[in-house]
Amino acid sequence: MPGNTFQNQLNFNGLAVLYQIAHLLASGNKLEEVMTTLLQILEEQAGMRRGMITILSPDNEELAVDVARGLSDEEKSKGRYRPGEGITGKVVATGRPIAVPLLHEEPTFLDRTGARRSLEIANLSFLCVPVKEGATVIGALSIDRIAVEDAVTLDGELRFLEAVADLIAKTVEVRRQQYARIHTLEQENLELRQNLESRGKPDQMIGNSSSMRDVYRQIAQVAHSGTSVIIRGETGTGKELVARAIHQKSMCAKGPFVPVNCAALPESLLESELFGHEKGSFTGATTKRIGRFEAADNGTLFLDEIGEMSPGAQSRLLRAIQEKEFQRVGGNDPIRVNVRLICATNRNLENDVAEGRFREDLYYRINVFTIILPPLRERGADVLLLADYFVKKYSSLHFKKIERISTPAIDMLSVYHWPGNVRELENVIERATLVAAGNVLEGHDFPPTIRIKEPILKGKRSDSFENMVAAYEKELIVDALKDAGGNQSEAARLLGTTKRIVQYKIEKLGIDFRRFRKEG
Repeated sequence: MPGNTFQNQLNFNGLAVLYQIAHLLASGNKLEEVMTTLLQILEEQAGMRRGMITILSPDNEELAVDVARGLSDEEKSKGRYRPGEGITGKVVATGRPIAVPLLHEEPTFLDRTGARRSLEIANLSFLCVPVKEGATVIGALSIDRIAVEDAVTLDGELRFLEAVADLIAKTVEVRRQQYARIHTLEQENLELRQNLESRGKPDQMIGNSSSMRDVYRQIAQVAHSGTSVIIRGETGTGKELVARAIHQKSMCAKGPFVPVNCAALPESLLESELFGHEKGSFTGATTKRIGRFEAADNGTLFLDEIGEMSPGAQSRLLRAIQEKEFQRVGGNDPIRVNVRLICATNRNLENDVAEGRFREDLYYRINVFTIILPPLRERGADVLLLADYFVKKYSSLHFKKIERISTPAIDMLSVYHWPGNVRELENVIERATLVAAGNVLEGHDFPPTIRIKEPILKGKRSDSFENMVAAYEKELIVDALKDAGGNQSEAARLLGTTKRIVQYKIEKLGIDFRRFRKEG
């Protein structure tokens, strides 16, 4: 009979393929390479297309595509199932193989990866078998083939796939253990990051955006060392707050914190301010005076706007850093101090070095550990957190009873670009608190620059409401995935929602969560 003839041919070819797969598994090659080659053999030798190996997570909550033939990385990232969900999920949940003769007639087939979107699935059959380690299901092996109505043919191929699954079970279990170790490392890394954030976050700084959490981690990383730090960011972003936080969390926290604004001092006085002067060293020097370096002994010297320092002062500063000693202006005796140096600037020092305005050797001396403060316009919801904080601060300071900010006023704060950053926001809220007539801050309490929208932009939106909401959702999920190292369960916890909702949104919004996983 035709069916038996085909079955005999399958058995013959199947044995040859099984031998080839067994030889491959014994090769000792890298697991990724072995699994990929195995699916290639199934396609080229057995006519089984779009082969896919899915692995059950260590907590048995999720199936994820590990290796797939003919799928892009993006399509593989979408191949995630819960046990019992779709055909693959049912195979894993029941431990029983499933053959679907005509794929388009199967209502539970999800095609979550989208690999068959451009294909005519009426011409396809689908086979899926469990991969077991002993009696425990640890994953699934599935393939497509040209549709047949011959049940004997599908049964034979299903048994062949079960044999393949038995051969690869050990390899799949090793992959599963690798994922378990990676998951553990990801959790440890996340806990370490959160611990660093907690240790580095200054009490005076408000903000939970991902960019600010990076700043908190950097503060914790560098505070206990004696390393020179340079803090970079636009005017008004809070560079001195960061410098004070580093000092307060450092080994020299009991020593003085001495700030110097290099831009506020004329060139003729800057050296005297930094290094002090002897009596009579210049006109007006009626007494001896110690400089900021001496004042900061056993503490921290904070040089704000160091990019504004004159070339002469730069030279003397470089020598003081290199030699760890200096002389007062008009003096000859060397003075040694133990000072932690923190600098800050809103300038592009690399350009200044290239154009000769800033000494290259000094740049490399101070640019050991860099912290970049983000502008307020890039901190998202931090604007509202800061606004609420300033409302409470200035309501108490000016004896007002401001309870909240109105929704239209919140909208104004959210869309404004804040060129003056946190300092400008603080000034705006203080002014609004002073002029507010009631217990709610309204839009008309803000200065005109906040209230007035440019005429050319009135009534216009950059996109549809749905697209703007989707973009915001995507930003929130991506932010959480970054912090969670690509772990969807942890991302859901951070967002205060369920893993199922996060998975749905990841698929809907086309987010490749795997790219946020940490190597190692």
